[in-house]
Amino acid sequence: MIVPIEPGRRSDPRIRLWSLREDVLVEGEPQDDRLVVVTRWGETKIENAGEMVWESLRRMSLGPVSLDNVLGPRGGSPDEVARLESVLLRLSGSVVHSLGTRTGEGPMLSAVPISRSARFTFADVDPARPVRLSRFAALRTVDGDLVVESPLAEYRVVLHRRIASRVVVALSAATSVEALTRALEFEPALVGDIVAFMAAAGIVLLGDWADGATARVPRFVEDTDPNLVSWSHHDLLFHSRTRLGRYGGLSGVVFPTAQSVPPPPLVKQPTGGERYPLFQPDLSALATADPSMTEVIENTRLCQELADRPVTAEQVGELLFRAARVRSVSPASAGGEVTYEISDRPYLSVHGLYELEIYLLLHNCTGLPRGIFHFDPQEHCLTLVNDDAGELDEVLDYAMIGSATSQWPPAMITVTARAERSSWMYGGIAYSLTLTHVGALQQTLCLAATAMGLAACVPAIDPGDVVDSALRLEWPAEIGVGEFVFGYRRGHWNTDSVPL
Repeated sequence: MIVPIEPGRRSDPRIRLWSLREDVLVEGEPQDDRLVVVTRWGETKIENAGEMVWESLRRMSLGPVSLDNVLGPRGGSPDEVARLESVLLRLSGSVVHSLGTRTGEGPMLSAVPISRSARFTFADVDPARPVRLSRFAALRTVDGDLVVESPLAEYRVVLHRRIASRVVVALSAATSVEALTRALEFEPALVGDIVAFMAAAGIVLLGDWADGATARVPRFVEDTDPNLVSWSHHDLLFHSRTRLGRYGGLSGVVFPTAQSVPPPPLVKQPTGGERYPLFQPDLSALATADPSMTEVIENTRLCQELADRPVTAEQVGELLFRAARVRSVSPASAGGEVTYEISDRPYLSVHGLYELEIYLLLHNCTGLPRGIFHFDPQEHCLTLVNDDAGELDEVLDYAMIGSATSQWPPAMITVTARAERSSWMYGGIAYSLTLTHVGALQQTLCLAATAMGLAACVPAIDPGDVVDSALRLEWPAEIGVGEFVFGYRRGHWNTDSVPL
């Protein structure tokens, strides 16, 4: 659908303004047969653009502009207007729409596209029709402005002026333009413009009135859509902001802070606490004695009832050696003179960054004391970080409940993530990749434990804030992201082969 350049002219004091995203580059000259517009989505080549299109895009790249001013007092010829509308439609994923005033005080609010396929359809809203913010909408501050965004919307809206913020906040419950006008004591045309603008951005819902038991009630399609009712606000927002298709910021391997922040260390080094070197198995012996990969995979089961039997320090060392040790370290470059270290380990981590840390919580282990330890994958040793029995017991209670067992596991691993290690390299997808890495580590631990004749379980609930205190974490610089318990399956005591 072609969007009219100045639809309706419903209120003279307010006008539509157009601009390009700040990351858009327009290449070419008025006399050129071809313009090239470089956007986050790629290059768009515009053949036979003409002077009007070139001048419009040039001025839009400098900031919000009324296209009436570009087209001139005659409004441009029909062919020029049609050509411009066609070009703006092709570039819709990079065109910012703003609502301004003829007094030149700047935009009241702006809709910034975050999707390649974004389409902004501005239309009149019946003043009596029920309207409301989407339940997925979220408000936050960015550079001094209030920003409204929703994982369902192809735009995020920046509220530049307080008057726009007041209207948007008042839309938290179902209302109407008529009701908002009375409550805020603003002129109807102003409220109508702002509501219509937010609806065009996909953040305000337009509903219908239905007959209830005692009065009319507002109905919104979003509330009964089977594709949406199963999603929570947080899950859908998290998903959308970690996929390029609906994320307007930097994403991927972009090193957003590499030029200003030094690379985080390869491995965390806890200070203080007694250190315990771990057993390192002979890999050549394991290669000979281990069951086949097929046998391990087919016999891997998550155990929900562990035997009341201790694990050994040798088994702890072997499990961590098999699944999580640093095999090698090598340098990498972030561009220019900035370098950092990456490592190779048995489990997957994209680009070898390895932001995960491993803590071992031992309840019943021969050869090692009861306590909470940090694992150094490079030196293959443990460092005691907490020997408080009460805090260890509390974490083990959560592990027992989450594993649906009747007793504490003999050993538990808590996985944490150093946020700076991943965010230093990745933009937008850092935490999403961290959760991927946690799953890879848990799977590798599970396979290694099975090959060793041990049983494993991934608790269904986590210890929450208890972990922060027990592991002495500096939250949110380091956060708990996963758990893993291991021991012997009840009724299976043979450690020489894969338990069947």
